[in-house]
Amino acid sequence: MPINLYVVLLVITMDNDVFSKIGVTQTLSQKIERKIEEAIRQKKLLSGSRLPSEKEMCERFAVSRTALREALRRLSARGLIQIRKGSGMYVSEIRIEDAINSLNLYYDLKFDSNLISQIIEVRRLFEPEIARLAARNRPEEALAELRKNLNDLESCDPDNTQLEVDTINKFHMTLANATGNPIVIVTMEPIYSLLPRMRNFIYANVEGEKEYTLEAQKKILAAVEKQDEEAAHKEAVKLLIRNHEMYEKYFKAVLK
Repeated sequence: MPINLYVVLLVITMDNDVFSKIGVTQTLSQKIERKIEEAIRQKKLLSGSRLPSEKEMCERFAVSRTALREALRRLSARGLIQIRKGSGMYVSEIRIEDAINSLNLYYDLKFDSNLISQIIEVRRLFEPEIARLAARNRPEEALAELRKNLNDLESCDPDNTQLEVDTINKFHMTLANATGNPIVIVTMEPIYSLLPRMRNFIYANVEGEKEYTLEAQKKILAAVEKQDEEAAHKEAVKLLIRNHEMYEKYFKAVLK
């Protein structure tokens, strides 16, 4: 079949399937919203593609403009479509940054002692495996960034606690990026964004904690450089045990 004819048939089939008539047994705007969302999830409507006009969709769905506009408003508020004035409506391009920003907001709003305890549990489950995967997959540019993180931490002004904790945090985020797995990045980056709150307290009050962390990160980097997965895993476990001890001893009581 010629490619142009195939595309035409595909578009006709998609239009008939996605924009078919809506029944009246449920709220019309909700049914429209669900139908368009399902088409986006099933990739019948692709990211960046233009939706039909309001008039066309009203005719195809056999609904009022009021019901359609309410559905489109909710889809837009959820970030599934974009309404561009003078241009039309488009399926949104879903980016990894969008998922991370949503989780950042959730964690910020839920920040308390329970969340911190849960995050420590997640880190103890994930971070040793992240170190292992980073040792296996790390690109050279990630190694260079990790070395820079350690140099920055070593030369950091001891009175600038905030810069210290941000630099320590960046090491862990760079390690996650070094895995080459976008799911790891989406999962861990929002968690790491919360850690400076805890670390800022610890490093400002516990003598020698910065030095301990610096040496621990050097050992993790050395293992990652050698692609020694077991050593990277082992050193990450040690650091997390220390972090948990510091949480139990100093930070937990503050959050109660």
